[in-house]
Amino acid sequence: MSDKLSGAMSGIRRQLMWNRLISVVEELAQTLIRTAFSTSTREAGDLAAGVFSPDGRMIAQAITGTPGHINSMAMAVGHFLKEHPVETMEPGDVFITNDPWKASGHLNDFTVVSPAHIGNRVVAMFAATVHVADIGGLGVGTEARDVYQEGIYVPIMPLARRGKLDETLMRMIRSNVREPMQVEGDLHSLIVSNQGGIDRLLPMMHEFGQDDLGELAEFIFSTSRAAMIRAIQELPKGTYHNRMTIDGFDAPVQIVVSATIEDERILIDFDGTSGLSQAGINVPKCYTDAYTSFGVRCVVGSRIPNNAGSLAVVQVTAPEGCILNAPHPAPVAARHMIGQMLPDAVLGCLHQAAPDRVPAEGASCLWNIRVAGGPGTPGLAADRRHNSRRFGITTFNAGGAGARPISDGLSATSFPAGVRNVPLEIVETMTPLVFWRKELRENSGGAGQWRGGDGQIIELSHAEGEPFTLNATFERVDNPARGRAGGEDGKPGRVRLASGPVLKAKGRQTVPAGDRLIVEMPGGGGFGKPEERSAAMRARDKEENRTG
Repeated sequence: MSDKLSGAMSGIRRQLMWNRLISVVEELAQTLIRTAFSTSTREAGDLAAGVFSPDGRMIAQAITGTPGHINSMAMAVGHFLKEHPVETMEPGDVFITNDPWKASGHLNDFTVVSPAHIGNRVVAMFAATVHVADIGGLGVGTEARDVYQEGIYVPIMPLARRGKLDETLMRMIRSNVREPMQVEGDLHSLIVSNQGGIDRLLPMMHEFGQDDLGELAEFIFSTSRAAMIRAIQELPKGTYHNRMTIDGFDAPVQIVVSATIEDERILIDFDGTSGLSQAGINVPKCYTDAYTSFGVRCVVGSRIPNNAGSLAVVQVTAPEGCILNAPHPAPVAARHMIGQMLPDAVLGCLHQAAPDRVPAEGASCLWNIRVAGGPGTPGLAADRRHNSRRFGITTFNAGGAGARPISDGLSATSFPAGVRNVPLEIVETMTPLVFWRKELRENSGGAGQWRGGDGQIIELSHAEGEPFTLNATFERVDNPARGRAGGEDGKPGRVRLASGPVLKAKGRQTVPAGDRLIVEMPGGGGFGKPEERSAAMRARDKEENRTG
């Protein structure tokens, strides 16, 4: 066989193996969705799944998942290996943590890592992350003043050894959470999903005559890194600056960022950003890295696979002690409120280097409705204090995305998180809630040559007229999504009762008995001057508003 033909066959072989790897980790993610107990995983897809080299570098990720989970998980496996070196692992071992600083930023996210063996040698690692329904403590919100108040903290440790589950650890977790069945079910889902990855990978390697993934992994890393460098070299070199004001907790938060484009890397620096908050909106560095690198990848090399090679050329710094590099034991339960704003902050820099690629700001931070009820709810009638149905649930929802340089923004769409909206029918089945309205919030997107996406309005109440609590974690109420290139800002969000009072955007509050909660989600910013919108698009806008 000629060298040229041999090289072509080798390239085809690598491509086939790469495609199979993607299918393996995607099947892992789909197994999570089909076996998970919590709505956040099985309905919203709030998860991550990936395959790693034995030294902890991510080779491939599932298509399904969120950047906050995927890109933080890409770093997490290295922390597992420091605690449990690969040579000490045996077939059937499973390791677990929800350490916010070594996994994905807050205690509600569990990451599970499982080694894949051929004989006595580890040839790959599988990792998966899900957001569980409850972790005890004060949970996801802003009330805690340190991480110890936020829930049970599981260090990196074995969940199973040689296939035998650690029942003591499981009992500890079950005893500390409000939804033990859901949480235990999700942990079993993580175990079985990783095992499914192992069960698919090993036959694939045998089929291709491989006893390790080293050569393929190095090819993937080097090829992805080289492609990212070529993409970077297309951009004008220099340092670009941006500043974003977001609502924060008791005072606005300033996100100050610079992006330096060099020949072979992009440096993102958050020097000048606001300091720590007393509330749980602080962000561990791993979560900052995750959403910052995603923001860059949206514009630079967006079609290049996401792995250790492509991620390596994006380097992120943030001063320790600022809100984006919170040290232990800072409260971090609601870190998504700040972290999910980082792509917008980074895109504000990259717009200066690539103005034809960058959208306007969007709602960005998820508008998840976290509600609970039952015994202990303030205002609950005396005769119902022991008989009321206990429930607690999070419905994933999103406002509008920013307009793009060539098209309108997407309405009620989660960017950058990428999760799905949870169907109301599911929530009504699982809880005593009734949803009276779920519709687009017309004209909440900013005007422009291209309009920002609209947010949505959701109205709900307790089916039996009882009070229930809202744990609000909402952004873009005081500082709406900004338009770009002359586009107008989107409308800010608002939370209120049907009886009239406006609620706070953050914190635990009670919806009184018989009242309804109304959540009005923010719209995305517009792109380009409104007067430059085409006559056909203006006519369509008018018709949609008239018939809506």
